[in-house]
Amino acid sequence: MEEFIKQNKIINSSNTTDDTENLAWEEISMEHIVQDEWIDFRRSIFRFPNGSQFGPYYTYSRRDYVVIVASDIEGNFLCVRQYRYGIKEVTTEFPAGGIERGDGRQYGDRKDEGAAEDALEAAKRELLEETGYESDEWEHLLSVPSNATIADNYAHIFVAKNCRHSSEQHLDETEFFHVRKYSGAEINEMIAEGTFQQAVHIMAWLLAQRK
Repeated sequence: MEEFIKQNKIINSSNTTDDTENLAWEEISMEHIVQDEWIDFRRSIFRFPNGSQFGPYYTYSRRDYVVIVASDIEGNFLCVRQYRYGIKEVTTEFPAGGIERGDGRQYGDRKDEGAAEDALEAAKRELLEETGYESDEWEHLLSVPSNATIADNYAHIFVAKNCRHSSEQHLDETEFFHVRKYSGAEINEMIAEGTFQQAVHIMAWLLAQRK
């Protein structure tokens, strides 16, 4: 244990931006394994702070997306039921979707803000398209890395209150959704039972409950 502490410089500090930590890795080589309009999947080799090298590390770039914790005038929460091919199950989750880009790609440099749709506008569009509901009461809760270990995209989390039904769904050709309404107690129960399965959506729910 003592040797582990020496090698990893375990410290008890709330300062996570200390430049003297010297924890950054240096990417010394990178190969695009798949790079099309949908994803940039990469294989890299890194040099560690102690000078050693290791690889491969696999990362990918996808577009940022929005998650909306939306409730109607009766206090019920709008959710969608859809198939998720990663776990090969139909899930219950909040309305969500990718931020559109004007350059035709589904990913890109986050610093290139001019190429991407505004996050709030994307949230309004996705809520309307997926559920047919609109709201005049929006609040941004958090923008957080979707998966900081292997991906560079961010999730932008919003709350929309007093939503009203204004149109039919307008789904893409690959989207097959059912809209469902749940009480807060029902969502808590689904989370506890493991049937509300999207991690970022669970985080969005917990953040929304603090408001």
